[in-house]
Amino acid sequence: MFRPALAGRKIPILTLDSKWHRLFSQTRPDKRLKRLEEKLNDLLKKQGKANTDMKDIKRLKKKLMQEILDNAQDACEGNDERAWRKAEENKRLITECNEKLRDCEDELHEIPREIDQVNTELMLATMDICYSRLKENEKEIEEIAVWVAQVREELKERLVRKQEMEQTNQELYSYMHDIFGANVIDIFDMKYQQKGAGEEKKK
Repeated sequence: MFRPALAGRKIPILTLDSKWHRLFSQTRPDKRLKRLEEKLNDLLKKQGKANTDMKDIKRLKKKLMQEILDNAQDACEGNDERAWRKAEENKRLITECNEKLRDCEDELHEIPREIDQVNTELMLATMDICYSRLKENEKEIEEIAVWVAQVREELKERLVRKQEMEQTNQELYSYMHDIFGANVIDIFDMKYQQKGAGEEKKK
């Protein structure tokens, strides 16, 4: 489904991108993603080794060719059998170098295609995981928003109830004060405050 749309688009090598690794501080990778990550890293190591091998083989080939040139006169004249044998051995080694270079070239031609294929698979797996997490988060965000709205409404109702009860208490106390007078109320204040303190201690 996505592959035709992704054709021709350059995707960075994900396992070399620090931001890609940071994605998974937010969500856990699954087994499939781990397997693709390991496969991609193995291909990158293989590519690095092929490049290193190619440089080493070219260096060796150059050295062998220089030895042939250095020994050419003695080998051609046939006066130095050791030089001739050395030249033949070097030619054989150069032929081996050429075969190995062809193998490296074939490998280096094929590996980038494999890297691109696995990297694309890894990107698709990453998208599956991240969009799945986004969807889960959005669902939870909606649930929390509903809960917050309910709690906010309940909080408003309780604040109104609290204010009403405070006002009722003030009115009650004021009427009691007016009816019974300050001296009587002071006595009952002391009694009920002590009773309240005693109940608090029991708790």
